[in-house]
Amino acid sequence: MNLFLVIPVALALAMDAFAVSIGLSVFPGGLKKSQSLRLAVFFGFFQFLMPLIGWLAGQGFLDYIRDVDHWVAFGLLLLIGGKMVAESFRNGDSAKKVADDPTKGVTLFLLSIATSIDAFAVGLSFAALEQKIFFPSLIIGGVAFALTYFGTKLGPVFGKIAGKRAELFGGLILIFIGIKILIEHL
Repeated sequence: MNLFLVIPVALALAMDAFAVSIGLSVFPGGLKKSQSLRLAVFFGFFQFLMPLIGWLAGQGFLDYIRDVDHWVAFGLLLLIGGKMVAESFRNGDSAKKVADDPTKGVTLFLLSIATSIDAFAVGLSFAALEQKIFFPSLIIGGVAFALTYFGTKLGPVFGKIAGKRAELFGGLILIFIGIKILIEHL
């Protein structure tokens, strides 16, 4: 598949990662450089890996996962976004730390999966079309990395607009993305 077809696919797949990265960094000061980089590496890696896994799984698995992939993404984003919304109503510094550190541990892993499920389906589609997958996966992962990192730098700008309820705004963004995914697949 040529580069002019892969880049729009990569941009489309990276939009959820971009939006999530903005949502996670909307609080004043945003994420530290190391956190932004870690988030970008994980999102980029999962966006690279999931098309490969989808391609290897082949067309037969597409019918099985298609019925539940949107529910998984919705559930993960609702859980994490809901936690951020709840944290935004607590007093003290808890709103500033954004639900412990979303760029570490289980939260990072779940967000990486939630934002890359569509990339899995793209890999299945490439297999069905008998297209090679490694080069497109590299492009998809690279674009996701770049947009995620950019999103973490853009988040604090939105945070200034949202003020002290930036974490509420970030959590609502994650929930909205989950709802969007669910609606698109129903």
